[in-house]
Amino acid sequence: MPLYMDIHNLPEGTTPEDVAKAHAKDMETQRKYGVEYTKYWVNDSGKKVFCLVHAPNAEAAECVHREAHGMMAEKIIEIQPELAEGFLGGVETNAAGAVILPGGGADARDAGIRTVLFTDVVNSTTLTQSLGDEAALALLGVHDTIVRDALSALGGREIKHTGDGIMACFISPAGAVRCAIQIQRELDKHGQASPERALKVRVGAAAGEPVEQHNDLFGSTVQLASRLCAHAQPEQILVSNAIAELCLGKGLLFEDLGEVTLKGFGYPVRAHAAAWKH
Repeated sequence: MPLYMDIHNLPEGTTPEDVAKAHAKDMETQRKYGVEYTKYWVNDSGKKVFCLVHAPNAEAAECVHREAHGMMAEKIIEIQPELAEGFLGGVETNAAGAVILPGGGADARDAGIRTVLFTDVVNSTTLTQSLGDEAALALLGVHDTIVRDALSALGGREIKHTGDGIMACFISPAGAVRCAIQIQRELDKHGQASPERALKVRVGAAAGEPVEQHNDLFGSTVQLASRLCAHAQPEQILVSNAIAELCLGKGLLFEDLGEVTLKGFGYPVRAHAAAWKH
């Protein structure tokens, strides 16, 4: 059965308890329409709810909301289960069906915001020409190990290997930035220990809601993170404005680079470089 995510803009004054009651009513009504509302994310600051639902079609899912409580979604999109799993994770819920942060207790509700991070090995094609296939592969393996160790240490989830980099996802924007810093520092150490096998990497990261203006699961966040990575200088970590704002008070230093023009974006984007050198 197809998997959908729907997005509700909540009226002012709506409490998490109101959302929990509405979800309970969905559970009572859903069987009639062959629908299963599995879990939901509450973004208190943005006053939004994102529901994950298995349904024969979008109309059936809407019928459940209409009959159960009348709180209709602003939009509903079909998503690939593996994408939902990759970006949002194998998530735990509280008794009311709200997704909670790992180990955070029933009130530590997960807002569904995710940070997407890309790494990109500088001149990866030239490496093969200058070192030969085997040596270049071994060097790319150094990148993979360093990145995966940092992901493991800082709560990142690998989404895919891009050939000359890795795409990953984080619940915590500060965790993503700390991961990028660890990657650059470890690569720097590696380069100092083996100058003939030095490896430089660009990193880009962006944060956003599960579904934005492009009706796609993390569509524009992924695109922005990828473009920031491509725009970064070798050894630079470029992040979106949202990440810099979400990391206020976290002890991380950023240089505001102002607005940059990125391919695929019809408007200038404000970018920040995360400091990582001791």
